[in-house]
Amino acid sequence: MGENRNILLCAGGTGGHLFPAQALARELRARGWLVHLATDVRAQRFVGDFEPAHIHIIKSATLGGKNPMNIVKSALSLVAGYWQSKALLKKLRPACVIGFGGYPTVPPVMAASAVRLPVLLHEQNAVMGRANRFLSKKARLVVMGFGVGSKSGDNNSLVLGNPVRLEVQEAARRSYRRRKVTDKFNLLVFGGSQGAQYFSKVLPEAIGLLDRQSRSKLNLVQQARAEDELELRENLEALKIKAKVAQFFSPMAKYIGEADFVISRAGASTVSELAVIGRPSILVPYPFALDHDQAMNAAEMEKTGGCKVIFQAELSAQRLADELHIAINQPDKLIEMADKAKLTGKPEAAAKFCDLVEYVISGKPVEEFA
Repeated sequence: MGENRNILLCAGGTGGHLFPAQALARELRARGWLVHLATDVRAQRFVGDFEPAHIHIIKSATLGGKNPMNIVKSALSLVAGYWQSKALLKKLRPACVIGFGGYPTVPPVMAASAVRLPVLLHEQNAVMGRANRFLSKKARLVVMGFGVGSKSGDNNSLVLGNPVRLEVQEAARRSYRRRKVTDKFNLLVFGGSQGAQYFSKVLPEAIGLLDRQSRSKLNLVQQARAEDELELRENLEALKIKAKVAQFFSPMAKYIGEADFVISRAGASTVSELAVIGRPSILVPYPFALDHDQAMNAAEMEKTGGCKVIFQAELSAQRLADELHIAINQPDKLIEMADKAKLTGKPEAAAKFCDLVEYVISGKPVEEFA
């Protein structure tokens, strides 16, 4: 493999793109590789696992909208990012470049392709995002996070799963609680800023429709936007619900591990972490997603019976109250769901992805990777 031990990961500055990049980086470092990250300015919240000297901010922009001036500005940013990336590649001379989606991956991946470096892409969602669709012809292989319902847009793809972080693997060691119907019921509700807004409204309404006995068993942990937090707290207090409400929970994997039941969006990282940890859930796909249908992320877990997918338009307060009543009062059903969810988990995804990276660096054809 030569003396150069640098590998460059490229990712948009959101948790969905950066979490699997972090997980792969940890595995690569354990095998002696020096891992660098090319990303954008939004990434500071999620890059704690990377050394500051190994984080490289690359200019980029989203090519969207119809305003000619904005289109020109975006194009100029991408061109500037391309030349930044060319200089970075000349300095690092990485053995491989791996893109994890988002427009900040476009300049470095294009630059890597231009100088004939091995390129791999990872797509977290079952439906390939716009940046990865654009770059897919430049890659030796596109690693997909999901199989059932997957739409990669090309045939040079391989399903390995989404690499999950160390805290998720640690939470997965915690067996699902064999709860008795008389025990307290630990409910976790989250979903990013947009999901939190919807859940902050519908959940108190649903809890208000529960019978008093079911309601008295609830221990709630719920994510809320800053502008919704006070009203949510007041509504839950009026219902006499024991609740922990915050804008962000860290590490979220710990709370998933402690939950008897989860209600959330169906983002790629969320679905993958629920499967690896093995927790029953109601997943509500975000209805306004631009690039993907979140329902496809949950297709395999839903097919096995590990979760229930309910579209937002169909999830009234009464429907949610009915689902909660069943979950609270039929713990055996949740035990079965938890076991089935875990069957779809891919805790070995980071290790297998790392095997693939080293296989590609060795010069072997990707078609023969097994």
